[in-house]
Amino acid sequence: MVQGVGFRQWVARGARTMGVGGWIRNLADGSVELEAEGDAEPMAALEQKVRRGPPHAKVEHVHVVDVGTDALPIPFEVRRQIDG
Repeated sequence: MVQGVGFRQWVARGARTMGVGGWIRNLADGSVELEAEGDAEPMAALEQKVRRGPPHAKVEHVHVVDVGTDALPIPFEVRRQIDG
């Protein structure tokens, strides 16, 4: 759950800097979903960044799934929330 810490924008800036493509969005339950695609080293760095979170954030759980996606958007984008 992410509330008022700029998590999505913070992740997107980091992903763009690392050359990682993809997207991030809030879900209706307050959690965050993202898909990312890139070389192994930047992907590992992005995962660590997400696990750490921005200042004032408390990341409690990260679930990583390798889904073998098609080409994702570059630059990395922030998408609208999914309403449930």
